[in-house]
Amino acid sequence: MIHLGNRIREVLREQGRNACWLAARIPCERSNVYNIFRRGSMGVDLLYRISEVLGHDFFKEISDTLPCKAGADNPG
Repeated sequence: MIHLGNRIREVLREQGRNACWLAARIPCERSNVYNIFRRGSMGVDLLYRISEVLGHDFFKEISDTLPCKAGADNPG
């Protein structure tokens, strides 16, 4: 399982953006963005907004960490 807050911070840095930039677009206070960085998990609504703003699919990253079982797509 990935630590979402750390991953959001990494993507933000990769894009050359900072916490103030993200805070203005979510919108929230800059201090709340630093709290987000400390979270290992978060609600779907918040993660969706952040994914939209950063143009990055964090949901795919999460699903890529799930263990896959042969035949899981074919229950019958």
